[in-house]
Amino acid sequence: MATSSVASKIAMKIGVAVQKAARRNKGWWYDPHMAAATSAIAQRLPLVDLVAEIRDARVPLSSEYELLKNFPSLSRRIVVMNKMDLADQTLVKGWMRYFEQQSCIPYGVNSHNKDSVKGLLNFIQAQVRGLCKANHHSSETITVMLVGIPNVGKSALANSLHQIGRVSAAEKGKLKHATVSPQPGETKDISSLKVYMPPCSLTGAIRDGLVEQRELAQYFLTILNLSNQYKKWVKYSTSQSRLNHKEDTSVNSKLDTRQKRQYLTDHTQSWSRTETLLMYEENDMMLDLLMQDLMVHDVRGAIFDTISSFHGNLELEDDMMELIEAQMVALTAAFRVPEEGENVESKVGVKLLDLYRTGRLGHYTLDPLPVTFYDPL
Repeated sequence: MATSSVASKIAMKIGVAVQKAARRNKGWWYDPHMAAATSAIAQRLPLVDLVAEIRDARVPLSSEYELLKNFPSLSRRIVVMNKMDLADQTLVKGWMRYFEQQSCIPYGVNSHNKDSVKGLLNFIQAQVRGLCKANHHSSETITVMLVGIPNVGKSALANSLHQIGRVSAAEKGKLKHATVSPQPGETKDISSLKVYMPPCSLTGAIRDGLVEQRELAQYFLTILNLSNQYKKWVKYSTSQSRLNHKEDTSVNSKLDTRQKRQYLTDHTQSWSRTETLLMYEENDMMLDLLMQDLMVHDVRGAIFDTISSFHGNLELEDDMMELIEAQMVALTAAFRVPEEGENVESKVGVKLLDLYRTGRLGHYTLDPLPVTFYDPL
């Protein structure tokens, strides 16, 4: 993904805003349990045999657990790139090579995929066996520590490993689950704070509220505008003919649903009450999914049209902000946000970030991969 001085400037502004907000709200953000956990981790790191550092595959560099820099002598370190399903798959091999060069052992995983987590568990077990063999102590206890910054998926991954591993464990069911939450800092056992790398704000590593959603959306749009990702969305171009077609499709779908409902409530049909309710729910869900899909199409089309029709110089901050302002207007319509309401841009920002974080807008890796690690064409 392309980098630019304008993106760096906007990133710096966001980073400064995050740090200022963190200082103002230290008691709210950097809770005592975070400080205690960080201290405990620092004390135990020299004693563990294997460290599994969880990172967000969308920001492989920005999601680094900085505390580990204080322990350069760590012999075994696995960089577990979680949320692989949301990252740009064309960059995965490059990042693997990058971490190998950094004397780390890279591994990609999706903590919500059982087979993927099984693969990670087997991989860690293989590393443990290798350590035992190297130390010539087959029965020696090997300690593994799982660490990472907030919201990279530590809790989800720990619970998945726990669920898989306890099936054959002698003490089945006695281990506690970690709390899983979209809010960073909910897992009390392993937590940290990082406010210097804005890409982590986009993925949710920094609690929403420290920085306005509008600013985060502007930063995401800056990165997207400087990349070639939008070119894939030409088929979603919001020309008048396509808008008319989508409106017709939406109206027809609603009419079809209404007709099905009328058919279901026709007393001449032998539908049970339970069957009727299930069909109602199914039709409502299908209609909701259709409307969501159409909205995503409109959002992609709005972004494509605004970038492709812009003739300014995106290397200039003023021009970039001019484009972003036009995009926010277009996205207001795409998201069906009333223009006359309050905090319009913030509402658009929330919706845009939600599409990115859930992968519905596409799969992106926001950290730029060093050129030397790109796959040859």
